[in-house]
Amino acid sequence: MTTSIKYEQGGCQCGAVRYRTTDRPIRAMACHCVTCKLRTGAPYGVGVYFEEKDVEFIQGEMSVYEFASDTSGRWIRNEFCHHCSTTLSWTLEMRPGLRAMAGGTFDNPDWYRIESHIWTRSARSDMCYPDGMAVHERALIG
Repeated sequence: MTTSIKYEQGGCQCGAVRYRTTDRPIRAMACHCVTCKLRTGAPYGVGVYFEEKDVEFIQGEMSVYEFASDTSGRWIRNEFCHHCSTTLSWTLEMRPGLRAMAGGTFDNPDWYRIESHIWTRSARSDMCYPDGMAVHERALIG
């Protein structure tokens, strides 16, 4: 019997960059750190983490912005469309072999489930979390 893989797809705002994922994510988190706020221009960012081999960029080219984390000093590499500047993905020195995809860039952003909120010590004071949601003041280790 053949099992078909369901690809989840997404892309940037202008459509120049497209990607697909070929397996389930390792985890999906809402992050309230300063870096994610600046990356998204929003109160928090959503990262859907995959093994790097499970993400394929199928169209377009991206630009890269690499910087050192203000909390760990390790590098973070954001990748974004060089036409419309949508950040689609990032990799972290502290998580080798993983690639985060920006949750809002999936064609169907409802297919994954946010498992936790992290860096909530930096969250807005009026932030409310769903009942039963895992909430962490700092980053998850592991």
